Amino acid sequence: MYHSYLKRFLDFFIALFVLLILSPLMVLVAVLLYLVNNGKVFFTQERPGKNACIFKVIKFKTMNDKKDVYGKLLRDKDRLTPVGKFIRSTSLDELPQLINVLKGDMSLIGPRPLLVRYLPLYNKKQTRRHEVKPGITGWAQVNGRNTINWEEKFELDVWYVDHLSFSLDLKILWLTIKKVIVREGINAGSNVTMPPFSGTAKT
Repeated sequence: MYHSYLKRFLDFFIALFVLLILSPLMVLVAVLLYLVNNGKVFFTQERPGKNACIFKVIKFKTMNDKKDVYGKLLRDKDRLTPVGKFIRSTSLDELPQLINVLKGDMSLIGPRPLLVRYLPLYNKKQTRRHEVKPGITGWAQVNGRNTINWEEKFELDVWYVDHLSFSLDLKILWLTIKKVIVREGINAGSNVTMPPFSGTAKT
């Protein structure tokens, strides 16, 4: 009942409520990014959703597009602006994904939507993370986020798929709020973002 009907109902109305409440803050973030990113505010990218159906995820753009002398993008840490670093550390960059939730591409809570190029790299068990809609936050995010490795992250994603419930979603929501306040688990060691996933043994 919850998975089939109530979860989508709650997703829509909570996302709408939060968008309305935080709209002044989002406008302020957009203005700051417009100034530091040469007019570029949003970052969009194709990601696989439920059943691996492709959609475009929307986030605030926290990195600029600076390139080296050969026309190649600089490293993530060299493109992350001070404003972008603050926005990422407070998870404000995730707020535009509420629009994805309203559209039905995402849920508030579920496995994070990753890159399309990772799809053929998953083993059979890891592919099960696509049995539910991806989320803005999820079980892996409140249990390590970028400080755990890919295999651990996928284990947590599949565990969520098998144990999805209203009470679990409430727990994840509460833990997410706590982690945002203390800014925990943002970076992966010395990296600004997680290193690319290169695949695991097929099982």
